[in-house]
Amino acid sequence: MRKLLPILTMIICFTLSVVANIAQAETPIAVGIDANLKPFSYKNDSGEYIGFDIDIWQSIANKLGLDYEFRPMKFDLIIPALQSGSLDVAIAAITINAEREQIIDFSYPYFDSGLSIMVKTERQNIYGIGALEDKIIATKQGTTSAIFVNHILKKDVLLSSDIETAYRAVLTGTADAAIYDAPALLYFIRTEGQGKLKSVGQRYQKQSYGIAFPQKSPLRDKISIALLQLIESGEYDTISRKWFGYTD
Repeated sequence: MRKLLPILTMIICFTLSVVANIAQAETPIAVGIDANLKPFSYKNDSGEYIGFDIDIWQSIANKLGLDYEFRPMKFDLIIPALQSGSLDVAIAAITINAEREQIIDFSYPYFDSGLSIMVKTERQNIYGIGALEDKIIATKQGTTSAIFVNHILKKDVLLSSDIETAYRAVLTGTADAAIYDAPALLYFIRTEGQGKLKSVGQRYQKQSYGIAFPQKSPLRDKISIALLQLIESGEYDTISRKWFGYTD
């Protein structure tokens, strides 16, 4: 009986390991998104999540055969959720920077961006960063835009949990201007803000987006490779033209 104990122990451990791996494999990957971020991710009238980020993720997931579920949340909650392990991955136009790289990991960059300024069409006294020091600026909390604005301004900054609120603040005159990621801001100007809003100045603080992971995630390399294959195959360009009318 004593001779059998080590063998039985090994069998039990192996069985438990197999069961654990099966359970893990059957658990959908939790994917964090910001569902209020046109044109990257948002809900359409049918209640489906659509957008550039959604298409990119779905193409990667299909290539890798990943089972997943979207977890929409406010942008400033995404990184803490990755740190705590309640998210396995996040794709939400997340800028790669040194501060974030210390606490989470990123894929190969998948989009080049930067910050732009938006004002009402009739505003003539705001032409760029130099004209903003005494103005009220709206942007989204927890973003690189908020950090940038706080560094350059002396007057009030209106921070909101979603960028749509910041856009509305400019339309209603509550804010003089909004600063945010150029692709999202320009998309709003072309659509809902057409004829009412305009972009001024150059593109500031060039930055790249990455798909984010908890540190040392086994998904990181697989997803980076799938993303590169997406770019090399031309599928990325097709998705980019669909949402922006051009390739990044």
